[in-house]
Amino acid sequence: MSRYPSPVPAGATAPVPSAGMAGVARAFKRAAVSQCHPSMLFAILLPFLIALAGCILLLWFGWAPLTEWLRDEASQWNVINSVDNWMISVGLFSLKLYLVPVMAAAILLPVSGILGLAIAAVFVMPLVLRHVSEREYKGVVRQGRHATAVSVWNALWVSLAFGVGWVLTLPLWLVPPMAVLLHIFWWAFAFSRMMRIDAIVEHATPTERRVLLKRHNLGFWSLGFICALINLLPPAWVFLPVFSALVFAHYGLDALQRARQDTVIDV
Repeated sequence: MSRYPSPVPAGATAPVPSAGMAGVARAFKRAAVSQCHPSMLFAILLPFLIALAGCILLLWFGWAPLTEWLRDEASQWNVINSVDNWMISVGLFSLKLYLVPVMAAAILLPVSGILGLAIAAVFVMPLVLRHVSEREYKGVVRQGRHATAVSVWNALWVSLAFGVGWVLTLPLWLVPPMAVLLHIFWWAFAFSRMMRIDAIVEHATPTERRVLLKRHNLGFWSLGFICALINLLPPAWVFLPVFSALVFAHYGLDALQRARQDTVIDV
């Protein structure tokens, strides 16, 4: 890979690549404006309805067998049994009575959430890219290859990694600070790993994509971290899949535009 500076018109200054919190703040500001457009408001419905339907199906078919399995597993945990017996002996409630439903909800709800995010990444992101590119990034030419295949594969492996990691670290939720910290970490992972690929896959060449992901890795993780913090608020679950797609699309296309203005990446 070789890089050659592009000519800069007389009297103009070379553009500075987007970096740091300025680029992150700019992406959120532009995404907030784009989200108010009627087409983007309508786009909220698709991932939300699919996630809602997935949640209903999971609760209908999965709640009983999952709670039964968790109740059998919890009966073998000595620590839980000791605490449960002590709480009952002093006249309090049974810990298992509330622990099992909470753990079941902590497993099933994120599954529907990651389903909605994957739907937004694969099906809504193309609509988002078309919307923002036609209005703010007309100069960014589409040079991506196999965009749909790359997007689907990325959504599959991120969803699988998220689900496995979430379940394996679920026992750590019993340590009070870890419940919030793990929630933020895994959703930051999901947002950043899933959305950053889809944000640039249609416009960036494979070489450009690798360069951008390496150069702006911290920026993409910052976007995912902020989205994970917003995700702590249940009302945000309605609009966050589409809004996060807008945030990553603005950040990714802005970074690609600045990179092409600053350098020509040749294979």
